[in-house]
Amino acid sequence: MPTTLVLVPTPFELTVLRGALESRIDLSRVKLDCCGFGVIAAAARAAQLISVSSPDRVILAGIAGTLSDRLQIGHAYWFSEVAAFGIGAGSGEQFLTAGEMNWPHWGAPAQPDKDHIGDVISLTTGGDSREPNAGMLVTACAASADQADVDLRLAKVSTAAAEDMEGFSAALAGRLYDVPVEIVRGISNNAGDRNKENWKIRDALNAAAELIIRALT
Repeated sequence: MPTTLVLVPTPFELTVLRGALESRIDLSRVKLDCCGFGVIAAAARAAQLISVSSPDRVILAGIAGTLSDRLQIGHAYWFSEVAAFGIGAGSGEQFLTAGEMNWPHWGAPAQPDKDHIGDVISLTTGGDSREPNAGMLVTACAASADQADVDLRLAKVSTAAAEDMEGFSAALAGRLYDVPVEIVRGISNNAGDRNKENWKIRDALNAAAELIIRALT
């Protein structure tokens, strides 16, 4: 059985990461697989793969859009927390998160124990050796299309440094299976910029691969 399960959202990201990893480290105890694109596929597939593989740890890797001037496009970062955005009630400026509605993603509202999962999940970060650490990642149901979308995310999660579409899903699956989850994201673009001519996808993925190599050696 693999000791580490590396989850990657899309086949393209998986191909680039596998190519960057396999010539540098021993992958005999590592399982690389796709978790799917978006919050629904990622939650279902992450839970399935964790159940089947029984790993000691999970690393979710891929690209993300930056919400902060602190993060550089083409670089990669670990995250210490992941928040959910888009699950709740309403839309636009009237949107309420599940937490603001006092409705947990898992567990009973009146029983905030270890089985209670709210809008934010803490991640395993591995200590100082895993720097650079970007802090908060926000997982959205749909990527930001413009600055207005970015502003809506930051209004709810003001400390968020980047957005993705799978992190909270994988982290929730890890919590349910009591498996530590780490998230590394290569920053491919500014969140809200949909012009892919400005994106640095391969640079971002190669940077993420470098951090994964450090984590596995």
